[in-house]
Amino acid sequence: MTEKCLLAGLPHGGGKAVVMDPGTLHDADVRHLVLEDLADVITGLGGTYITGPDIGSTPEDMDIIHQMTGGLSFCRPEASGGSGNSSDATAQGVIAALVAGAEHVFSTSSLAGLRAGIIGYGSVGSLIAESLASRGCVVTVAEANQQRRRDVEAAGVAWAQGDLLEEDLDILVPAAIGGLLSPESARACRARLIVGPANNQLTDEGVASILHDNGTTWVPDVVASAGGIIHAVCREEMGLDERETAGRIAAIGATTAEILAESRDLAITPQATARNIAARRQKEVA
Repeated sequence: MTEKCLLAGLPHGGGKAVVMDPGTLHDADVRHLVLEDLADVITGLGGTYITGPDIGSTPEDMDIIHQMTGGLSFCRPEASGGSGNSSDATAQGVIAALVAGAEHVFSTSSLAGLRAGIIGYGSVGSLIAESLASRGCVVTVAEANQQRRRDVEAAGVAWAQGDLLEEDLDILVPAAIGGLLSPESARACRARLIVGPANNQLTDEGVASILHDNGTTWVPDVVASAGGIIHAVCREEMGLDERETAGRIAAIGATTAEILAESRDLAITPQATARNIAARRQKEVA
């Protein structure tokens, strides 16, 4: 998260709050008690940590935490004075990174005719699928929840029949949980460009080198997934309007282009390049 904020140009460090779900958080009473416990921990940090939504949490959860902590959460519902659901902004950031990645890999900003596979059709993955299809991409979706197949096909998008990691794709979009790219799956992956919103996509550091050596361009998730936090911080903390905030999200494309160009020039992985740039920016603000 620190690297994500530095690369996004935000005045924050980074941290994550993780709630281990024993399978009972669908119970409203239990969920409220868990949010109370989380709020107590956040309050105990004395304002040094502000939480936000991720997989399994909602703007309504952020509203509860905001009330319990005296304001230490982002992305409350707009009706409560927050910036609302972060999914749209996250998807916009991924598209900005993806277009920059396509320019680098395919020498075109047009995505028309490119074959894109999306793993995960949740709140962000579905928006990315819609955007790519509207740009003329041939989109296929892999989703663990079979009940979403009707929604996928109703959107005019193909339902995957096999493992997208091994499909002959131009673009792969990891949009579910992390840990998708292991040494084994990286070696099997046939996509030329990987860009997605899932956090922690690599199972270990060596996977970035495997992808790089195999000729697959991977845009680090700390860059591609930053749209949501940019939107929240710009709207709720920095007081920027939607136009200015949209410009900050679109700048993910320029950051992606910078990383990929430096990676090519230095013959190192995009991950190593992103870290180098983040380190330089940290020195500048220190």
